[in-house]
Amino acid sequence: MRRPKGIRTRKSVAKRFKITGRGKATRTRAGRRHLCSNKSPKRRRGLRGSVVVDKTDQYRIIQNLPFSH
Repeated sequence: MRRPKGIRTRKSVAKRFKITGRGKATRTRAGRRHLCSNKSPKRRRGLRGSVVVDKTDQYRIIQNLPFSH
């Protein structure tokens, strides 16, 4: 078997994170997939949108997305 050439993007990471124009990683908030009927509307509103990933995890995410920066 031949080894694949070059570096590859981790697709599991690419589906979960996006890189901003300034090079930061963003993610969606956890807890919005199911069981939303027993969460309050205020809590569901708070789970909307995306947030910047914590700086301690930033490096590992960007390493797995080699063509995004």
